[in-house]
Amino acid sequence: MSYSPHDPIISVSGLTKRYDDLVAVNDVSFEVRQGEVFGMLGPNGAGKTTTVEILEGMRKADAGTALVDGIDVHRDPKRVKSIIGVQLQTSAFFDHLSVAETVKLYGELYGEQVDVDQILEEVELTDRRKAYFNHLSGGQKQRMSIAVALVNKPRVLFLDEPTTALDPQARRHMWELIDRIRNSGTTIMLTTHYMEEAEELCDRVAIMDQGKIIRLETPDRLVEQLLDSGFKSDRVVKPATLEDVFINLTGRSLRED
Repeated sequence: MSYSPHDPIISVSGLTKRYDDLVAVNDVSFEVRQGEVFGMLGPNGAGKTTTVEILEGMRKADAGTALVDGIDVHRDPKRVKSIIGVQLQTSAFFDHLSVAETVKLYGELYGEQVDVDQILEEVELTDRRKAYFNHLSGGQKQRMSIAVALVNKPRVLFLDEPTTALDPQARRHMWELIDRIRNSGTTIMLTTHYMEEAEELCDRVAIMDQGKIIRLETPDRLVEQLLDSGFKSDRVVKPATLEDVFINLTGRSLRED
């Protein structure tokens, strides 16, 4: 199936999910365009994780529809799972398989002949191909999770807090990796608590609160709308941050234990 850049690859309409008296997702509708990085932002309990899990086929909605690449998630979750990749915030892999063996195994589970070396080069883990998962650093573990999520050449890649607990160097390298994956044609949907990350990576963001999307726009446009409303920040905005100082002093090269 071919797409123009503005075609939706994810279409959500009236999505609702309840847990007893709690409405976790409340009549949510939005679209994600082919080839964009789409961010979901919101405080804990806002409903963003539940929304993403429904799209991944991990939870069933109580009402509404969700299509991924034209496939109904509710009716055919197995088919949806075959065309998406999922990187979880916390992942566990086999203790006695190397990085390369793990990538190969996941390829076999998907019925794919994977080029292990190419995938490891893409996520900057070539020099760790023989290492076990529990011997990897935090940043390497996150990139390992993304490597596994790429084995089936997904049309949509879901990333859950991809830079949580990473140091500034590892975070910047993760941003560069995400940008490369997007430039290869893969649509990316991510959740994050880092506003700088959303501004850096996302073409558009949906801000959720209490189960509803309260605003959906580009990061630049959201800031412009706030300023147009007369908002004035009490904080002094500096042209550089402490993270910029750290990167400048230690260098951008990735150094991991």
